[in-house]
Amino acid sequence: GEEAHQGRPQEGHEGGLTGDTAGNRKGGAQAPRFVSAIGACETAAMPRALSIADSAALVRRGGVIAYPTEGVWGLGCDPFDEAAVMRLLAIKERPVEKGMILIAGALSQLDGLLDWDALPAGQREAVLASWPGPNTWIVPTTARVPRWITGAHDGVAVRVTDHPVVVALCAAVGSVLVSTSANLSGEPSAFTRDALDPRLLDRIDGVSKGETAGRTAPSTIRDARSGEQLRG
Repeated sequence: GEEAHQGRPQEGHEGGLTGDTAGNRKGGAQAPRFVSAIGACETAAMPRALSIADSAALVRRGGVIAYPTEGVWGLGCDPFDEAAVMRLLAIKERPVEKGMILIAGALSQLDGLLDWDALPAGQREAVLASWPGPNTWIVPTTARVPRWITGAHDGVAVRVTDHPVVVALCAAVGSVLVSTSANLSGEPSAFTRDALDPRLLDRIDGVSKGETAGRTAPSTIRDARSGEQLRG
């Protein structure tokens, strides 16, 4: 999970939503906190590590969770739930125009989302050869990828990971997930659970079990059309 500026790197539910749904911009109203049907919220300072099943249940009900990826902790939600994505953006104080990364636990979860035919000869093979792994590519999309994911861009940043927690989460949810770094915009990424910002923890719905794979940097980002490396 991390930031991606696509093209150039930059940075009824069971239960329900509480609070003001206006965004969580500096000086504005706080993003609403999801009330889990699983149980009472833990304190922001020491949230309980949720099982894969409980984490996936929150995502399916429109929640926003933190979960470990290859190098940094990420924030995730259902990318096809507009309200969930807009709430995640409000939590991070991130403009929708920047776009979001999608992360998959299996290549089949990307079926119908990517326009492989729009790539030059050989580029699809280059992308697929790099997966699974910490390699994010900006790939042309089909109409199935919503604008609140692509933002102001004509491609989507996407990768297939072999991180066991993410693989299990995607399988349990039955979908790709949003993957953006678990920090407020402009703040440092969290490489450990203990480094997660208490302000962020107070705004999200839960923290998955697990740890990162120990990479010391976020994933690389490349443009699938040109092969140009944009980050990493």
